[in-house]
Amino acid sequence: MKSAFDRRTLVHAASGLLIASAARTHGAHAAEADKPADVTPPEDLMREHGVLNRVLLVYEAGLQKLARGEDFDVGMLSRAATIVHEFIEDYHERNEERQLFPRFRKAGQMVELVNVLYQQHQTGRRLTDTILALAPGSQAPGESRGRLITSLQSFIAMYRPHEAREDTELFPRLRSIVSPHEFDAMAEDFERDERRKFGEDGFERYVAQVAALEQALGIHDLARMTPT
Repeated sequence: MKSAFDRRTLVHAASGLLIASAARTHGAHAAEADKPADVTPPEDLMREHGVLNRVLLVYEAGLQKLARGEDFDVGMLSRAATIVHEFIEDYHERNEERQLFPRFRKAGQMVELVNVLYQQHQTGRRLTDTILALAPGSQAPGESRGRLITSLQSFIAMYRPHEAREDTELFPRLRSIVSPHEFDAMAEDFERDERRKFGEDGFERYVAQVAALEQALGIHDLARMTPT
C-alpha cells in the first residue's frame, strides 16, 4: 500500500510540476508578446527625421512671419535651432557619422553620397550656429534679420533633399552591408546612446518641444493644412 501511495504521490507531484512549468512558459510568451517590437536602426533614424521635418516647418512658419513683418517671439526660432543642435546634430547625425558612414565606406558602397552627406552635416552645424547667434537680435528689421532669413532658407533648402536621400537610398541599403548580428547590435547601441544622453523618454520630450512651438506659431492643427 505504501508503494502505491508513493507512486500516486510522485505522479501527482510530477503533474503539478508540468502544469506549473506550462503556466510559466505561457506567461513568459504572453509577456514577450506584450513587449513592444524592437526599433530597427533605419526606423529609429527615420523617426528622428520626423522631428527634423517638424522643425523645418517651424522655420518655414517663422520665415513667413518675418517676410510679412509680423510681430512675434523670435525666441521660438532660437528654441527650434537648439532642438536641431541637441537632438539632430549632437545625437542623430553623430550616430550616422559613427555607425553608418564608416560601414558604407568600408563596404565600398554609396561612398560619394556618404561624403556629401557628411559635408552637409558640417555646413548644417555652421548654419545652426549662425541662426542661434542672429535670432535674438532679429526682432526688428535690419542686417541681423536679413542674415537670419538667408540662413534659415539655406538650412531648409539643404536638409529637405538631404534627409530624403538618406530615407530612400542610404537607410534601406544598410541591412545589405552588415550581418544580422551587427544590424541588431546597432539598434541596441542607438537605444543605449539615447538613454545615456537624454534619459528614458528623450525622443518623446523633443517631439513635445516641437509640438509646443507649432502650437505657439499656430501651425499645430493638422486639419487646417487640408486644401478646401
